[in-house]
Amino acid sequence: MIHKVAAFYQFAALPDYRALREPLRAFCAGLALKGSVLLAQEGINGTIAGAPEAIDAFVQELAHGALFGGRLNNLELKFSSAEAMPFGRLKVRLKKEIVTLGDEAADPTRQVGTYVEAAEWNALIAAPDTLVLDTRNAFEVAMGTFEGAVDPGIRSFGQFKDFTAKQLDPAKHRRIAMFCTGGIRCEKASAHLLARGFADVYHLKGGILKYLEEVPEAQSRWRGECFVFDERVALGHGLRERGLREQELGHDRDE
Repeated sequence: MIHKVAAFYQFAALPDYRALREPLRAFCAGLALKGSVLLAQEGINGTIAGAPEAIDAFVQELAHGALFGGRLNNLELKFSSAEAMPFGRLKVRLKKEIVTLGDEAADPTRQVGTYVEAAEWNALIAAPDTLVLDTRNAFEVAMGTFEGAVDPGIRSFGQFKDFTAKQLDPAKHRRIAMFCTGGIRCEKASAHLLARGFADVYHLKGGILKYLEEVPEAQSRWRGECFVFDERVALGHGLRERGLREQELGHDRDE
């Protein structure tokens, strides 16, 4: 059986996120879905897998069902497949943030950088006045990244704000283009930089996964593989499975 995998997130006001946990968990369990979903006041983030029709029903409920009441009508969604179920169980967890940065001024529901579609990304990062910044963890960068990208050398996304405080200057770095696996970290990072006075901030819409899905390999500026936080471990162009099992690497989810 081929399993359908959905990676999704949206920054949206969910003041009732605690009350949403059990109904969402029950709905997923009823569809025999497995994976990880994070709920916070600022939105939702997760990756789940299951039968194709079950994933479709799940996405329909998030976007249009009664549970969220139309608040998740702008989900960032990416679909891929797995020959074996890439998750051992279902987890629906409550968090302070759906991706942890620790900067209250970074609010993507108020302001974010300019979204760049995958088809337009190559031209942006090739421009000599663009600082290309990988917002992922060092072990992810080691597996693959874009040509010429700066590696912040962080162990978790929460350290990104310390890197920017020490290494980036709004007066010097006039144009910054950021990317991450699925888009959520660089979206929040863009809100952080805008709050710090950086004026020209861009981020790759849908992240590396959308780029690998849409950009032909012959035109790609991506080098290596893209780490994903499930048992497939890494994906290549066309979102083809690569790599070892997650438990053999021992890395915690950061996106």
